[in-house]
Amino acid sequence: MDFPLPPVGEGLFEVELVRWLVQPGEAVHRGQALMEVMSDKATMEVPAPFAGTVTGTLAEPGDKIKVGAVVLRYEPEGQAATSSSAKKRAEELVAAAPPPLVAKSNGELSSARNGTSEPVHADEHSAAPPPAAAPSVRHLARKLGIDLTHVHGTGPAGRILLEDLAPHIAKKPAAAGDAHARPHRNHLPRSGLNFGVAGTRMKMLGLRRKIAEHMTTAMRAIPHYSYIDECDLTDLVRLRTQLKETFGRAGVRLTYLPFFVKAAARALKEIPIVNCTYDEAAEEMVLHDRYDIGIAVAAPNGLVVPVIRDADKKDVAAIATEIDRLSNDARAGRPKAEDLRGGTFTVTSIGGIGGLISTPIINHPEVGIMGVGKVVRRPVYDAHGALRPADLIYLSFSFDHRVVDGAVGAAFGNVVIRHLQNPATLLLPERFGS
Repeated sequence: MDFPLPPVGEGLFEVELVRWLVQPGEAVHRGQALMEVMSDKATMEVPAPFAGTVTGTLAEPGDKIKVGAVVLRYEPEGQAATSSSAKKRAEELVAAAPPPLVAKSNGELSSARNGTSEPVHADEHSAAPPPAAAPSVRHLARKLGIDLTHVHGTGPAGRILLEDLAPHIAKKPAAAGDAHARPHRNHLPRSGLNFGVAGTRMKMLGLRRKIAEHMTTAMRAIPHYSYIDECDLTDLVRLRTQLKETFGRAGVRLTYLPFFVKAAARALKEIPIVNCTYDEAAEEMVLHDRYDIGIAVAAPNGLVVPVIRDADKKDVAAIATEIDRLSNDARAGRPKAEDLRGGTFTVTSIGGIGGLISTPIINHPEVGIMGVGKVVRRPVYDAHGALRPADLIYLSFSFDHRVVDGAVGAAFGNVVIRHLQNPATLLLPERFGS
């Protein structure tokens, strides 16, 4: 029987196949995930509305599939398999199956095929399917001599990521005669970023392809200009230190990012032209009366930009809670499609990695983005000419020059800086915090 791709979300008519979660010849139960698909940078699993045996798959990873297109064929449960391909697959599985194992008196397992008594390790003939992992991960594991069946995967549905190999690298003893060799440096980042594997080719699939398409569109369509300014965060650093423990007791992790988002929301209200998307077809600038701010999150499979809705109406604690939720979903590979749409401005931070200045690419069709660097302590002169220590940061703005003139972009940056240098205003209701 044919299985067509069912509707996967409101307004979604086409998706990209990321990977199959079942193989021909495999028995599946109702509700079991058949495939992983992607749309708008969000991945989702398509469950089986049937129980039966898969007899064939009709699409390859990377294919674009329209809703209603037949993607898989199956035999319903209880119905005799008449398909020659299904029979052939079953015969192949039987032929490839290991010989039965019998226990020897010494507790070892041995093969019963051909009367051999050769010791066999149970894990070598496990009936469990191989762990889910990308080809690059499997390649690196082979080079390092790591058995993936002993690796705990932290990706979606237990998928093994590059960083999951790190603890096993640390456990591997040095080879004999290698005592004077330089220690192996663990190049797998703790952040979960995928740095790739030398000597391999990686197909542009799934999220990576979406990022490539989106960034190319943004750079081709938008005449960017960048504006960079310095901001004294000394008072904000002090305020966050005072509030961090109190917020923590309430279960809220307080970073600097909620303050940046709140300051951006206040500035968007004062400079409405920046809270805008450009409708190229109609040649219209659409100024929004909602303040939905995207935050760039570096996930294992690539960059995603989930959106904080109504950032102007949320207090700092609510924004911090929402940032945690959105970031955790993104890093786990489970961002919701509705969280990735409809942003009116974006904030991206490189400070956690260590950068001072960036020139971020605008999230098309928005007209502005703010990049946040790391906080550094430096000596500065105060108004009286005396030196004092200060916590400084660079803010990097990119604007669409078709919509935002240089003077307007500078004015927007000044409003953001004004709020960040007077952080108590960000904790007050808007009517008191201007």
